[in-house]
Amino acid sequence: MPKIAKTPKFIFFISIAILVGLLSSSHQTRSYFHAHSNVEKRNDSLAQLYNPEIAKQKSIKLDTFFKKLQQSMGFNGAVLVSQYGKIIYKNSFGYANYFTKSPINTHTPFQLASVSKQFTAVAIMQLKEKNLLDYDDPIYKHIPGFPYDSSLTIRSLLTHRSGLSDYAYNMDKIYDKKIPLTNQKVVEMMIRLKPRIDYRPNAKFSYNNTNYMLLAYIVEKLSGQNFREYLKKNVFDPAGMVETFVYDPMHPEMLKTAATGYVPRRGGPVVSDFNHLDGVTGDKGIYSTVEDLLHWDTALNEEKLVSIKTLEEAFTPQHTQPKLLPKNYGFGWRLTQLDTGEWLTYHTGWWHGFKNYYLHNPKDNSSIIILGNMAGHSLAKVNVVQSILYPEHASFFMKGESLPTEFTSGN
Repeated sequence: MPKIAKTPKFIFFISIAILVGLLSSSHQTRSYFHAHSNVEKRNDSLAQLYNPEIAKQKSIKLDTFFKKLQQSMGFNGAVLVSQYGKIIYKNSFGYANYFTKSPINTHTPFQLASVSKQFTAVAIMQLKEKNLLDYDDPIYKHIPGFPYDSSLTIRSLLTHRSGLSDYAYNMDKIYDKKIPLTNQKVVEMMIRLKPRIDYRPNAKFSYNNTNYMLLAYIVEKLSGQNFREYLKKNVFDPAGMVETFVYDPMHPEMLKTAATGYVPRRGGPVVSDFNHLDGVTGDKGIYSTVEDLLHWDTALNEEKLVSIKTLEEAFTPQHTQPKLLPKNYGFGWRLTQLDTGEWLTYHTGWWHGFKNYYLHNPKDNSSIIILGNMAGHSLAKVNVVQSILYPEHASFFMKGESLPTEFTSGN
């Protein structure tokens, strides 16, 4: 018979074992002693605003809209819409490949085109948070031999105020188009040829792919990594984007499961061919799925990549002369001012038959993700989607164009 004196020691060890079991339980998503951050509290509060009945009504309207859009305008692609951090609608329409008749699904990768720019911007923000650069650094500080003065800064590139000419045009007559271009080759030619400046730097906004090509090159110089590798390690993997990659024309097998881009013609869809520009990254080139873009959306809201404070600057209108413009640009995101004065954060993309729209609204953790591989006019109707998600702003989005009755009934 054990001595009574040993019983407290036995109970102590049992208690420790139970506590360890609680802490290591596979059903726990957070540490037992986890303290909620302000961001987590905010996201939890927004999640409480989710109403299943309202979400269901919106889902029905969205489904009606996209089915009609496919019938009337040939929409071909994948869609995901979320609100308060929860999916309210996702679906896919048409073919990823018209030759094989393989259907699109929500895991089909699409070329994001200029929606890729926000990933480049976040990479720059990460380096800023590590004190490896400052937004007002002259570009020549990070690209030795860059043939322009200190008025051209990283901020000039982020906000499309550089005045630099578009590399796709100024290299057109001097480059062998049989060989894929790279960021390195473009930069070397810029240093050697010093293409003319289109306007005085920082004088105005002018959307230009050269800006984001240079930003990707700076990421490579400061990180010591290829841009494709940098994004995978520092952006895609931390965000849980397992289906996302930056295309490399030297490895066409990367596109094995991806959608093919098409241009509509009377005789049927025609494949939009690749060209020498597809080797350049930063301004385009990322392939992703609607599922992965939701992971991206969530990662931004949860500070998995950069802080909310850093993002707030990126979502702030950067063009204030001659006045604050209702159509504006931040760092890698377009901005539109609502009738309430709030700003919607989004971007569009169009390249090789792919046409995309991605709205990221951090104010209510909502998103509209539309990826298409048929270069038609379907996205001209994205205002209907906005009106369904935000019926209180329907008159602003439609701007005189009335909504069909099926979208105005109910909640």
